[in-house]
Amino acid sequence: MNKTAKLITLAAALLALFFSMGCDKLRARDQLNKGVESYKNNHYEQAIDHFQDAVRLDPGLINARMYLATAYVSQYIPGVDSPDNLRTAQQAIDEYQRVIDANPAREQKVNSAKGIAYLYLNEKKWDDAKKYYRMASDLDPNDPEPYYSVGVIDWTACYQPRMEERAKLGMRPEENLNPKNKDQKKVCEELKEKNSPAIQEGIDSLNKGIQLRPDYDDAMAYLNLMYREKADVECDDLSARAEDLKTADHWVDETLRVKKAKAEKAAQNSAGGITVDQK
Repeated sequence: MNKTAKLITLAAALLALFFSMGCDKLRARDQLNKGVESYKNNHYEQAIDHFQDAVRLDPGLINARMYLATAYVSQYIPGVDSPDNLRTAQQAIDEYQRVIDANPAREQKVNSAKGIAYLYLNEKKWDDAKKYYRMASDLDPNDPEPYYSVGVIDWTACYQPRMEERAKLGMRPEENLNPKNKDQKKVCEELKEKNSPAIQEGIDSLNKGIQLRPDYDDAMAYLNLMYREKADVECDDLSARAEDLKTADHWVDETLRVKKAKAEKAAQNSAGGITVDQK
């Protein structure tokens, strides 16, 4: 075979490869569209099959990976620790991570980080969840929701062990740890050392969320709870405990004020949409 013939053969092979790749991309988009249609009709398993085919045909099709991850999440049941359910969560996490690694548009990256954080949150993997909520905050500093979520995680991580220790002491939920009681003081000091970093982080995060969304009543409610966590581990400093409880009560009042204002606004908007028949 002469040189010219070899070049023609190579060009033909490259052309065939080019058209093959083009066909795969078209087929991938067809599978993506079919997956979206199945997803909209709540046929999630069928949708997953279509999205998997789309990703196989075109690994760089980010939208297909996003939809695939979302479809996995729709099949995940929070709080159920069965192997199949945990496998579904991990499949969603893997797809979201592939989206992040592909360095997509900011919105896709933020949504993927939030998706991973949500799954880790439900699996009670607090540090992993906070890692991805922080990633979302770094990508979109003006979004209050990741700050709120970090605050909720910090409160949960502090509240549960504190209540377990109090139960061991036979304490009622409304009782404060008493520094004059030797056993309670010991528990208080241990909890303070363990929980103080998370308490402060939670307070800071929730305050940031409220700063970004002044009517964020859910964040206000958790800020109240976070200050009660802080109050209960003040141990010997009764003045600081009283101040923390005062701040907690303030956020209770703010939560109620904002909820009332929202309810009144919703009622006004609803009334404004009513047309009175004058006939």
